[in-house]
Amino acid sequence: MAERSNQAERVFGMFKTMLLIREFELVAHEQLVAGLVPGAVHQSIGQEAIAVGVCANLRRDDLIQSNHRGHGHAIAKGADPVAMMKELMGRVGGTSGGKGGSMHIADFSVGMLGANGILADGVTMAAGAAQAVQLRGEDRVVAVFVGDGTTNRGPFYEGLNWAKVFNLPLLVVCEDNGYASTTATSTVTAGGGPAVRARAFDIPAVTIDGNDLLAVDETTAELVERIRNGGGPQFLHALTYRLMGHVSRDPALYRDKGEVDARWKDEPIGRVKSWLGENGIAPTEIAAAAEAAKAALADAVEQAKAAPFPDAVLASADVQDVGGPQCPS
Repeated sequence: MAERSNQAERVFGMFKTMLLIREFELVAHEQLVAGLVPGAVHQSIGQEAIAVGVCANLRRDDLIQSNHRGHGHAIAKGADPVAMMKELMGRVGGTSGGKGGSMHIADFSVGMLGANGILADGVTMAAGAAQAVQLRGEDRVVAVFVGDGTTNRGPFYEGLNWAKVFNLPLLVVCEDNGYASTTATSTVTAGGGPAVRARAFDIPAVTIDGNDLLAVDETTAELVERIRNGGGPQFLHALTYRLMGHVSRDPALYRDKGEVDARWKDEPIGRVKSWLGENGIAPTEIAAAAEAAKAALADAVEQAKAAPFPDAVLASADVQDVGGPQCPS
């Protein structure tokens, strides 16, 4: 067999991360149904190529701001799935001590600043982080992941304006999955879409196939290099599709019949799997990678279930209380 290319090895590594994300999302839903995960789970199934392709081009000390559909972003940035599963179950050892849960995954140790359920506000928070980086004279990049529905909200524009005015090292990644919660974005959006809106602020914007891992990888590499070289904010508009409902229990009855089945044929993991087979990665290796992801998440679940719940006295820890009635005068 011919020696595999460096590109094939790189793509195979990213593929393994995509498999880990997919398995995490499936298992998170299973644990929700089993009553072990409180709240809601927002799955990113079908969007794995964007998280992985973007984060593969960021350094560990670079920063990301995520959203409620953020498990994939966290894993792609290097967060530990075991600690994340503990967080989902509200256990000791979770990434935020069990206080954030699924919607608020954060891990500062890998540059994951946190997830936010109000996506447009993530842009303003990321702009603030980017300004801090700039003021300190660092060469770090800040990336923020938003959805297409985000582009209809005011803070999105405020964040873009601020980023451009101050030439901040910010990469805005729009995961355009066609839906804002349960509403088809196209039915409530005027004009030419996310990229056009970014260009209105004189921010360079590029639209790509977000289900094409190689395209995401290559394009992000170019944009990140441009930002590090002082090129200011950049906008990546990645077209994809949310294969599951808004939350994992959502049957998505608002979609046209057959729509989801048709889009499964274009999902990113299957596309990468085909590419790997054509570029020297043996089917046995691909199958082993899938089994390894399943085993890793099975272990994460068992470790999370075995972890204790935090002591109740910790409920008020990490909570700022300035000027409250219990403060001495």
